[in-house]
Amino acid sequence: MSIWDRFGMNEKISHSLDVQSHEPGHHFGRPFMTPYQIALRFDELYHQDVREIGKPIGGKGTGQYDSLAQYIADQLSKRIADERVTNVEGKFLYRKYLTTLQYDSGDVEASTGQSYDLSMFRLKEESSDEAG
Repeated sequence: MSIWDRFGMNEKISHSLDVQSHEPGHHFGRPFMTPYQIALRFDELYHQDVREIGKPIGGKGTGQYDSLAQYIADQLSKRIADERVTNVEGKFLYRKYLTTLQYDSGDVEASTGQSYDLSMFRLKEESSDEAG
């Protein structure tokens, strides 16, 4: 059984992404989260699962290329593409001119100098008016 299925990641990642904007009701809607933020929140909510999964949160200096943040980003991207995950959307954050993203928990710092854009994800807004 895959890690995704064994730990019920669809539901738990959705719960981890269930955050609101600092300005409720803003027309931008729900904020996006980087894979590192998702992994940190997942660890906050499901610490025992993170211990059992056995992957570090990730980021610069972990010495490991198989982090929880990378796993979440990879799985979300694949599952969004093949429509196994339909309640989450992904986008990229443009990397040029960005030197670092440092998070306030767990000494996690996003690797810099990468040649690709940083993925970010959010729960899709529930539409109350399908007609428009």
